[in-house]
This record gives sequence, C-alpha cells and structure tokens, in this order.
Amino acid sequence: MPKMKTRKAAAKRYKITGSGKVAIKKQGLRHILTKKSSKRKRNLRHEGILADVEAKRAKSMLPYGN
Repeated sequence: MPKMKTRKAAAKRYKITGSGKVAIKKQGLRHILTKKSSKRKRNLRHEGILADVEAKRAKSMLPYGN
C-alpha cells in the first residue's frame, strides 16, 4: 500500500502534541504591534491548543497524526 499524502498547508500550521492535542501558533502577532501591550505580545508567542471540534478536522488532514 502506498504512503498517504499529507496536506502540506495543514502540516505547516498544526502540530500534534504527545497527548494527541493539536498545537497552533496564535494569531495577532504579524502587524499593528505598536498598539498591543508587551504582556499581550508576550502571551501570543506561546503556542495555543486547538478546540476539540477544530482538532478533529485538522487531524483528518494529517494522516499520520492520529
């Protein structure tokens, strides 16, 4: 049986953690940073966890992430 193909766009956005959750980079840290507080920008640097409903969809795009 041939290898399953990964959706490369999803592979660049999502990462499966050891416990099976889906980690993402938080939005809002690309531009218009001057009006955002240092605390807010600092908290946006850490990875976020995708909600369970969205995680199911994301995992379906990553065949070897289950």
